[in-house]
Amino acid sequence: MCCPLCFPENDSEQQIVLSNEYCLFVQKPQPVLLGSGLIVPRKHRETVFDLTPQEWQATFVLLQEAKEFLDKEYHPQGYNVGWNIGHVGGQEIFHAHMHVIPRFEDEPLAGKGIRYWLKQSSNQR
Repeated sequence: MCCPLCFPENDSEQQIVLSNEYCLFVQKPQPVLLGSGLIVPRKHRETVFDLTPQEWQATFVLLQEAKEFLDKEYHPQGYNVGWNIGHVGGQEIFHAHMHVIPRFEDEPLAGKGIRYWLKQSSNQR
């Protein structure tokens, strides 16, 4: 298996910023989503629904630490936090990962949340 989130050290652009016993907060340089990163379990879990109770708790703790780090480094005015699950849900890497995305008031899409594009009439079944 060659999962990029199981072996984050193999991606020279990716940096492990924070970690605990069960998960990591990783970042790559992003030209648009400044400061964004992922919280991933250390063990391969395909989706968020596969996390153990310990991994859930560790994810929560690391999310709080990531917010503190991002607030200090980037001073965002808001956040989007979320999971993509399954191909139809937009998951591209099948290792559970929580997106942590700082948001800024001067963005063209400021004020648009994670459901914005999903609830457009063009997405109606």
